[in-house]
Amino acid sequence: MMALKMTPERLIDRLPAVRGRYSENAPLHAINWFRVGGPAEIMFRPADAGDLAAFLAGKPGDVPVTVLGVGSNLLVRDGGIPGVVIRLGRAFAEISHKDARIHAGAAVLNLNVAMVARDAGIAGLEFLCGVPGTIGGGLRMNAGAYGREFKDVAVAAAALDARGDRHRLTNAELGFGYRQCAVPDDWIFLAAELAGEPGSSIDIQRRMAAIGAAREESQPLRTRTGGSTFANPADPHVGGRKAWELIDAAGCRGLVVGDAQVSEKHCNFLINRGRATATDLETLGEEVRRRVFEKFGVMLEWEIRRIGVPAKRDEGQTT
Repeated sequence: MMALKMTPERLIDRLPAVRGRYSENAPLHAINWFRVGGPAEIMFRPADAGDLAAFLAGKPGDVPVTVLGVGSNLLVRDGGIPGVVIRLGRAFAEISHKDARIHAGAAVLNLNVAMVARDAGIAGLEFLCGVPGTIGGGLRMNAGAYGREFKDVAVAAAALDARGDRHRLTNAELGFGYRQCAVPDDWIFLAAELAGEPGSSIDIQRRMAAIGAAREESQPLRTRTGGSTFANPADPHVGGRKAWELIDAAGCRGLVVGDAQVSEKHCNFLINRGRATATDLETLGEEVRRRVFEKFGVMLEWEIRRIGVPAKRDEGQTT
């Protein structure tokens, strides 16, 4: 009697039925700012918050989940991301305002919040036009720029835990720290309530224009980059110097690995000159960390989030 040949079970066959959409082997390089990285094993675009909650409640416990926004402060490794990558869409991109407060879904761009606040005469949120990415990502890493951070404006946030249960978290419960929050990594932000103050739309626009001009002058905005690469160190031995100053002093400005380069314009930015792999970029970042440690005894911490698995030995290699 001939034995039956067993076919390995596909991950998609183990996932619960949803109203949104699953995609297998979904490419990710086109939807992150570095334009590198392998595919998602499964991409899930939930129809709405209820659909997402049902997915979390019904998925097998051993299936890893990764939430992906617009990929602005992210490095996807060349081997791709195992498990399910969740991409929040239109249902999570609603934005409204009342008095001096903004309610924004997790998929809303920070820039759009700044513009809505300007048009509504809500001051204090101008810094968001200088913070790439979405509200969800900004909450997760307490993103900030130009003297303000999410901790300064977030009143509360809604999130789903790993079981799909919904929670409302106050500012104190969010536990903001420097480029981090205390919310468990497997919780998914749905929306945030942000507070400003009454202001003049003309004055707000002037401040936003000044932020835009400062970014244009100092950062490599028109390149394939992931934004600020390393967090500024808190080590008192470096005299308050920022990450870019240490990188520059360690001789890393313009340093190249493969087709990845430390930006000549702002050396806390790594750039893909066109053909870089995620391996090139991560190797370059680690070389920068090594040189700064060798010179100053300070190990820089990655601010860019690195996710996924490395390429196999015959993938993602440079010549």
